[in-house]
Amino acid sequence: MNNSKLHLDQYKQQLADDYSQRGQTYDQSNWHKKIAYRLVEYAQLQPGQKVLDIATGTGIVAIEAANLVGSTGRVIGVDIAVGMLDQAKMKAQELDLRNVEFLLEDAEVLNFPNDSFDIIFCASALIWLVDIPSALRLWYKFLKPGGSIGFHAFAHTAFIGGVVARHVLKKHGVSLEFNQRTGTVEKCYELLASAGFEAIAIRLEQDGSYISLAQAEKMWSVNSRLTPGQFPHPLSHFSPEQLAQIQGDYITELARLETAQGIWNDITIFYCFARKPLSK
Repeated sequence: MNNSKLHLDQYKQQLADDYSQRGQTYDQSNWHKKIAYRLVEYAQLQPGQKVLDIATGTGIVAIEAANLVGSTGRVIGVDIAVGMLDQAKMKAQELDLRNVEFLLEDAEVLNFPNDSFDIIFCASALIWLVDIPSALRLWYKFLKPGGSIGFHAFAHTAFIGGVVARHVLKKHGVSLEFNQRTGTVEKCYELLASAGFEAIAIRLEQDGSYISLAQAEKMWSVNSRLTPGQFPHPLSHFSPEQLAQIQGDYITELARLETAQGIWNDITIFYCFARKPLSK
């Protein structure tokens, strides 16, 4: 799919294409819906508020927010993936929601009026941004004084495939970011503080489950064209023979983690909220 209405670089175009292809099946993930609803719940939205949902995807957060802010409120959801937005628009139409709008926009070059939103959400997408600090500073401008931001981040221990791949590839001179930029409470706090936010509150919730060795093996990162925040893919310069050797090391490392219950796949989530000061 070609996002002809946006001028995207190669990284973002691939990201848009990949997520567009996932549009029709994305809502089958109960986990994505669960953590999206939790993010909205923690925000304690009120009727009449104006909300911006960044990387809205299929509109899970935006539609939930639209129901809560009511007819006197307004929600705008933005995304670079046409296929995801098509699903969001269809769901909103089926629910006859007239206070929500979905726009094809790049989250890092948005152009909304300053001081225009009561709250900004970004669910499960922050690590895909090229420059997180700059994006947060930009979004800060769009918030009204006293307005809030809320986003998901994931601990550096989350997603066992990434954890093990990062460890193995380090031995081969390759650095994978994955969720490292937001991998601790301290890093999330510093990102928000550096962007000018105050009243920073970060809720840590541990999720996860035991998975089989076969399931963990399928998490091997070479199966994807993209890895969050890095382009080209750090593995792209390896030969097929080298990749086979590295993947063998990956499987060996995973096997060492296997227990009678399987391999623990940690998904520790940070629910991060902060406020724009009422005055400078």
